[in-house]
Amino acid sequence: MTDTRIRLSKRMTELGLCSRREADEFIELGWVRVDGKVVNVLGSRVGPEQVITIEKQGLQAQAERVTILLNKPVGLACDAPPVRKNAAINLIAADTQYAGDADPASLPPFLKKHLTNLVPVGRLDNEASGLMVYSQDGRVAKKLVGEEAEFEQEFLVTVEQSIPDDVLRELSRITMWGDDQLRPFKVTQPSSKQLRFLLRESRPHMLSSLCEHVELTVNSIRRLRIGRIGLSDLPVGQWRFLGPNERF
Repeated sequence: MTDTRIRLSKRMTELGLCSRREADEFIELGWVRVDGKVVNVLGSRVGPEQVITIEKQGLQAQAERVTILLNKPVGLACDAPPVRKNAAINLIAADTQYAGDADPASLPPFLKKHLTNLVPVGRLDNEASGLMVYSQDGRVAKKLVGEEAEFEQEFLVTVEQSIPDDVLRELSRITMWGDDQLRPFKVTQPSSKQLRFLLRESRPHMLSSLCEHVELTVNSIRRLRIGRIGLSDLPVGQWRFLGPNERF
């Protein structure tokens, strides 16, 4: 008989309960139950019919993890460590938290612990700007990047020259990225020198390469939205927390 069991941590990730790293952490701490029994041994295996739950300590730990939205300027590296001068994460500080029309005193306080295990999710090239997500929550990364990415991303690309009539048709024919199959994407032309891309993946230099393929010179690339979460009026170089009523 075929053994259909898989590692508990992998199954927890498949179910969207947490990231693989979080699953291993919760298992070691004894915060995971399988069919009502605590399992605290890494490498334990479970079947597809077994019920997995996370103890309240784990749920509380997840609730305390933050997700941050940054309007990244051009020239900063979203994945560079803080010791680098061009690291975008260095913009995440108390004095750059966006208040909007609210009283700054009413905002959730920024704490140093919010930078612990805060990782970039869905990178932007250095020369691109716009919405950048940083999160301590592994579930957010699972939803936004990789083959299982669920959310549409919207980019506005401005080019140097007027766009020829046949460019949209040529772009729609591109289905491969090197040896890899591209996920379907949409492109429209909001103005004579702008293209709007709607896609569910964002590979390094992908948009600039697509434009070069159709002989367009890119002036700027700006990410406007991921899913329902957009830049709105978030100023360049400032950030805010993902709100309690916002979800990826």
